[in-house]
Amino acid sequence: MPRCADCGEDKPAEEFPRNRSQPSGRHCYCKPCNNARSRESKHRLHGNGRHYHLVGRYGIGADDVKALVAKQGGICPICRRREPTHVDHDHATGKVRAILCGPCNTGLGQFKDDPVRIRAAIEYLQKHSEVPR
Repeated sequence: MPRCADCGEDKPAEEFPRNRSQPSGRHCYCKPCNNARSRESKHRLHGNGRHYHLVGRYGIGADDVKALVAKQGGICPICRRREPTHVDHDHATGKVRAILCGPCNTGLGQFKDDPVRIRAAIEYLQKHSEVPR
């Protein structure tokens, strides 16, 4: 049984993450120790998990998100009611457009960011609405 280089415990090989670069095919740290090291590295290098995720996925940090929210007046630019927390981006270019609330961001995603589909949905709702709009 391999021994974890961090906690010093002997554990079954399945308790160690896979690592093709090692002769054993496994990391020298068990999964809990490996996860703790990863969290510590993210925190040390990037401040927190959200910042790490934002930089990796959208190329902007947590401070950039706060600045965009402030520029939007602290509200979702679509519904103008909820607090925005979700980064909206163009899937074709990767460019960040705004910070939206969860329901508005999900709605755009469900319509595949397609203005034609969104207009068709508006027409549908207007046609089938009991209340004139």
